[in-house]
Order: sequence, then C-alpha cells, then structure tokens
Amino acid sequence: MGIAWVFPGQGSQKVGMAAGVLDLPGAAERFAAASELLGRDLLAICAGDAEGELSDLNDTRNTQPALFVIESLLVDGLKAQGRQADLVAGHSLGELVALYAAGVFDVTTGLQLMKTRSELMAAAGGGAMTAVMGFDRAELEQLVAATEGVVIANDNSSAQVVLSGSPEAVSAVSGALKCKRAIPLAVSGAFHSPFMQAAADAFATQLESVPFNDASIPVLSNTDPSPETSGAALKARLRSQMITGVRWRETMDRFSADGIDTAVEIGPGNVLSGLIKRSCEGITTAQISGAADLGL
Repeated sequence: MGIAWVFPGQGSQKVGMAAGVLDLPGAAERFAAASELLGRDLLAICAGDAEGELSDLNDTRNTQPALFVIESLLVDGLKAQGRQADLVAGHSLGELVALYAAGVFDVTTGLQLMKTRSELMAAAGGGAMTAVMGFDRAELEQLVAATEGVVIANDNSSAQVVLSGSPEAVSAVSGALKCKRAIPLAVSGAFHSPFMQAAADAFATQLESVPFNDASIPVLSNTDPSPETSGAALKARLRSQMITGVRWRETMDRFSADGIDTAVEIGPGNVLSGLIKRSCEGITTAQISGAADLGL
C-alpha cells in the first residue's frame, strides 16, 4: 500500500494562509526571495495587509506564487522529517509543486516558472469558467461537443467539472445542462482551454531552457495521469497543460489502481481531500497546511 501527496491549485487560497508556515525553517527567506522576484511583498499580500496595485491575493499573479511558496515549504518540512510519498500529483498550478517535490527542479526554478505562468495566464483574458455539479455525463459531453468555444477544463470527479471557454458558449452549455448547481467562477480567463494557446506557447518557450531532472517519485500529470519519472516527458506534459483539461477524475482512479491507500493534501484547504473522499473508497485522506500539522 502507498501514500500519495497531492497539491491544490487556484481556488484554495485564503487570506491568512501563510501564518501556519512561518515557523518552518527557511520560510522568511523563501517569502523574501519570492517578494524580490515579484517586486511586491508576497507575505503582506497573503496576510491581507498589502495596499496599492497588485495587492489582492486572488489576483492570479499573486495566488500562484503564494501557493507555490507555501506548498513547497510544507514539502521541505515533510522531507526533513524523513517522510516520503509513492506518488505525487497536483491540480493545475499544483502540478509544479508536485514536480518540485519529486526533485525535477529546485525551488528557485519553480518560483521563476510560477511567476511566468501566472503572468501569462492573467494576461490571457476574455474567457469564462463555470463549475457544474450533479449532472448526467453523457448529456454534458453531448452539449460540449455540439457547442463551439467551450471545453471541460477541470474533470474533477464524476459529479463535478469546470467548463471553460467563451462567456457565451459556457453560459449556453451550463444553462442547457440539467444539473444540481452551476457556479460561475471569478477568474480572469478561460484557463485550461484552447483560449490559452498564446500563453501556452510563450510558457513552452520559457521551458525550453529550463533543465528538468528525472523525478525521484512518479508524477501523475494533469494532461496524462499515468506515472512518469522521465524529466523530458514531464516537461512535454507541462508544455500543454494550459490548453488541456485537468484530468483529476482519472488521477484519482490511478490512486486506487496503483495501490494508494493514503492521500495527503499539502497546502491550504481540503478541496482535493473532499474529492478523494467522495470518489475513492478505501483511501484515507489527511491535510498538511501548516507547521502544527507537522508537529512543530
């Protein structure tokens, strides 16, 4: 039996989330390095104390680096205690933390990639995303196939997906679909859809010069949730992540197939833990969101 570490993405952030990691070794230095790279005080942004332009934690350009810093610090804390995983996976931006946890690149590289990724995604506006819950999958897939300009961006579980695309197309599908709930998301663009092609191309160019080590732990990627350790293959998967869907439902299926009996969500909140509890019979979940959860 095995352990999977899973890393949440955008949507799990909350003001005050950094307080729990500040007692971890290297926390002050990592926040300082991220702040210098970004040109603004990331710790103050996390605390809700920042003012002026780009002071909102929910701005993609802040959310993604902040989550990377917090989740990477928790990874370091776990490793310092001698803990390890048999598989790692991350939801959207969480995939970069999974790659860091698997030793594919160092924290400085991860921060730089996250800065670039967040800026490119924030600039790619003009789209919309809506979460839908409690639906017939055949009906959903038929509506998406028949409607130009919309895709399933996050296939989170059998009962929850996120649609992404043009505002008109997303509204048309979510309005026609018989479902329990449809919730428009407060995002700046149509993430994980073909609308992100220009951003994905620019990110792929950035990735070309970045060395990727082979992973020390198998990684399940968003674009291909099969275990992979080749650095070259993991880089190729990451190149297309922005324009393809997050295949989290299939990722959870892999956990059971690969003998995972414990999934540990590393980062703020319990979004992924909740999905796993509802979808994976026999898998125990746990959350590590701060130093206290590590016994520090």
